[in-house]
Amino acid sequence: MENYDTIAAIATGMTDSGIGIIRISGENAVTVGNRLFRSPSGKKILDSAQSHMLYYGYAVCEESDKMIDEVMAVVLKAPRSYTGEDTVEIQCHGGVLVMRRLLDIILKYGARLAMPGEFTKRAFLHGRIDLSKAEAVMDLISSQNEAALAASVNQLRGALADKIKNLREELIYEIAFIESALDDPEHMDLEGYPEKLLAKIMILSNDISGLIAGAEDGRLIKEGINTVIVGKPNVGKSSFLNCLLGEDRAIVTEIAGTTRDILQDTVRIGSISLNIVDTAGIRETADRVEKIGVEKARKYAKNADLIVYVVDASVALDNDDKEIVSLIKNQNIIVLMNKNDLVSTVTEEDIRLLFQDRTEEKRPPVILKISAALCEGMAEFEEAVKELFFHGEIASGNEVVITNLRHKEALQESLDALMLVRKSIEEGMPEDFYSIDLMNAYTALGRIIGEAVEDDLVEEIFSKFCMGK
Repeated sequence: MENYDTIAAIATGMTDSGIGIIRISGENAVTVGNRLFRSPSGKKILDSAQSHMLYYGYAVCEESDKMIDEVMAVVLKAPRSYTGEDTVEIQCHGGVLVMRRLLDIILKYGARLAMPGEFTKRAFLHGRIDLSKAEAVMDLISSQNEAALAASVNQLRGALADKIKNLREELIYEIAFIESALDDPEHMDLEGYPEKLLAKIMILSNDISGLIAGAEDGRLIKEGINTVIVGKPNVGKSSFLNCLLGEDRAIVTEIAGTTRDILQDTVRIGSISLNIVDTAGIRETADRVEKIGVEKARKYAKNADLIVYVVDASVALDNDDKEIVSLIKNQNIIVLMNKNDLVSTVTEEDIRLLFQDRTEEKRPPVILKISAALCEGMAEFEEAVKELFFHGEIASGNEVVITNLRHKEALQESLDALMLVRKSIEEGMPEDFYSIDLMNAYTALGRIIGEAVEDDLVEEIFSKFCMGK
């Protein structure tokens, strides 16, 4: 492995905090750190420091011999470090000014400022982690809910990498067998082999199909469920949003049309996130401003993962309700019969009749009775969301969940290649045709863990990381 220049960056947030960490990594990391760090007796000791031991001392400007901060320092000798290189971490007080001052001195002593994600990129290039684990690091940092955190930790522990490696081992065995049999037909017989290979292909295809099928759940876990609240004016949409958020985020009055623009927020319910959009009440209106809000509501509703359709159960349904249902009828829908604390005029059967033209393959809308004014029915709403999207259960941290679009595309490419192998077998093609598509499947899976991956893709992936990681 070639030597890389020495890099440094602030690894903690750029805000005042109790502790700040400056990370140095590369061939000259110890030399650079040694110029900055002094023991309580004033000696430079990092060049002889024991690896993975924490040392107390001071950060001192070498030229002026002026103390900058009281710090702790640790030396992590290669290859037993995050990057696989010699690494030094300086733990200082977490003031923005002191962290920047120490970083400036470190850069002056021979390090350069690290690019976003460069520490993790070096860990990948030195074989410390594979590409799927590297991506899991960033997912872990950006996790917005417990389910996303569990999925990221599981990938960081190697669950996805292990699964991919096992699939590739199965494929490479068959590739090697075919190549060996073609090279030495006198000693290796392919009689009956296509049938055995077909059985193996079906098993592998089912495994990969299962991973692909779970990718949509993975997207929702990672990114959150894009949820749009729709309904006529003054049915309680904003009151429902305030209940979810636990605060008065939206203005609530008895005046119809109070919400005229889009309100957006993210709320965690249980272990998942909802990216909530509260829309203007959908109705025919001559008000130009309100009309713009209604058009925005239609646009957001069209692209939602989940529609929350709020109905005032104390008021009879009308043509505006029919217009709303025609817009949303073939999406994932939870209907909230609001104002359950008042005398109900609308029945569940009335709601079902509104959706009688719904596409058959879609599940019937979930109908719940709530009181947004009293914040009653929130627990039932949470359970309905989980049932609608995750069949009642969020994937546990022990399951492999595909949360990355790049991984899903590679899996699909591998599956397509296996389907070509199956087609070749069924059409009685020669065995060397099998090898070509088996190798394509093997290569596609390899891109998930970073084997045979293009340099520009590596650059793109790590450019999305935060500075210092």
